[in-house]
Amino acid sequence: MRSKKILFLIEVSILTALALVLDLAPFLSFKIWAQGGSISLAMIPIFIVAFRWGIKGGLLSGFLWGILQVAIGTAYILTPIQGVLDYGVAFTVLGFAGIFANKIQKAVKEGHTKEYLTYIMFGVLLGSALRFLAHFFAGVFFFKSAIEGQSVWMYSLLYNLSYMFPSFIICTIAVFFLFHKQPRTLINAA
Repeated sequence: MRSKKILFLIEVSILTALALVLDLAPFLSFKIWAQGGSISLAMIPIFIVAFRWGIKGGLLSGFLWGILQVAIGTAYILTPIQGVLDYGVAFTVLGFAGIFANKIQKAVKEGHTKEYLTYIMFGVLLGSALRFLAHFFAGVFFFKSAIEGQSVWMYSLLYNLSYMFPSFIICTIAVFFLFHKQPRTLINAA
């Protein structure tokens, strides 16, 4: 039991650090948005943790990734509520993809490829959608004082959708590919 906890902590630590590296690597992250946001592969390690360890692992890994961005100074924070939503909440909720962990692991053990790939897609969609919502509401708080003559709701929607939708597509394809080639990596070591 103790070795399982140690493995959990090691995997969360390493994959969270990998998420940060993927986010920072200029050749792996497309950052052109003035107020933050990027198209990158950085969510993939968080989804791996969520699919291997469930919600607890995914939430912890996502939370740590958000905190690390603040700690190293890459966070774009202008107001406290925007900072909490953009970094405390948005990256943490990626871990809710872990809701599908047991179903994915069961499908892998039974050799049902189409089933586990479907659950992976739902997990990536859920995590990405929840992250989008957190960024959307943070944008509403931030852009409320930043734009004139335009609906703050529409601006935040379009701004955040412009990088979250492509990130969802890229991460879904990448996670599909990773686990289609090595489905046993999804199985949590007991």
